[in-house]
Amino acid sequence: MMIQDIGPHRLYNQFDPAATPEDGDTVLLLSGGTVAAKLSEKTLAFPKVRDFAAEARARLIYLFRVDEERFFLCTGEDALPEGFAMTDLRTVRQAEPEPKYLVFAALTGKHLADWYRDTRFCGRCGTPTVPSEKERARICPACGNTAYPRIMPAVIAGVIDGDRILLTRYNRPGAYNALIAGFTEIGETLEETVAREVMEEAGLKVKNIRYYKSQPWGVANDILTGFFCDLDGSDEIVLDANELKSAVWTKREDIVLQPDRTSLTNEMMERFKSGEPC
Repeated sequence: MMIQDIGPHRLYNQFDPAATPEDGDTVLLLSGGTVAAKLSEKTLAFPKVRDFAAEARARLIYLFRVDEERFFLCTGEDALPEGFAMTDLRTVRQAEPEPKYLVFAALTGKHLADWYRDTRFCGRCGTPTVPSEKERARICPACGNTAYPRIMPAVIAGVIDGDRILLTRYNRPGAYNALIAGFTEIGETLEETVAREVMEEAGLKVKNIRYYKSQPWGVANDILTGFFCDLDGSDEIVLDANELKSAVWTKREDIVLQPDRTSLTNEMMERFKSGEPC
C-alpha cells in the first residue's frame, strides 16, 4: 500500500478562502523536514488548534481536509505546543504508524509548506507577495505576477532483463535498494526522461517503455511516474558514481525490499519480485 492509499479516507485539497481555524482542527507545524508530533510505538498524533497560543493561531494557514478533518499549517518551532516534539518526517514515514492517513497528510502539508516558504517574495521583481482571496496562489502587488503551487514531474524506471531487474543505491549514507529515478527536463517527455536517466546513471539502453502508476511525493515536492522498460542491447553497467553508490542486476528471489513500504519504488520492486506482470 502506497502512502496515498488512505481509503476509506479521502483527501479534499480544494482551496477554501473562508476557512478559519477552530479548536478541534489539526495543525501541521512544519520546519524543514520535521513535524510537531507525538509518535509512540505505532500511533501518531498531531496537535490541535487549541494546543497553540493566540499568537500562533493568528498565523495559521488552511491546507486541506481529510474527510471532515481540517488541517492548518503553522511554521516556526517557537510555537511548539507542550507534549509534542519536532520529529523527522522520514522517521514518521518509516514507523508506519496509525492512522496512516496522517502520514500522507504530513507529507502533503510539507509540500505546501515549502511552497509558502519559497513564494514569500515575487520571483520576478522581489516584492513581498500577498495571498490570493480566490485561489491557492501568491500574488505580487507590484508587477501582478501570480505564483501557484509547484509540482515537479519525475520518473522511476524499473529496468528489466528477463528474470533480473536493475537495483540501485544512491550515493548517500543509509541508502536502501531503489530503482533508477530522476526529474523531467524542459522539453522532454516522460518516456524520454526514462531513457535518458537510465543511460546517464547506468550507461544502458532501454526499449518498450511502459507506464505503470503514479504517486504524489511531498518529500521532494514532485509527482512520481513509474515505468517499466526492457534492456536494449548490452547489459554492461557504466555507473555514474556521483549519483549512485551501486547498480546491480538482481534476480527476483534476491531482491531486498525497502523497510518503508509506502513508496512507488518499493511497490514496483515488490511487483517484479512476486512475478506479477510488469
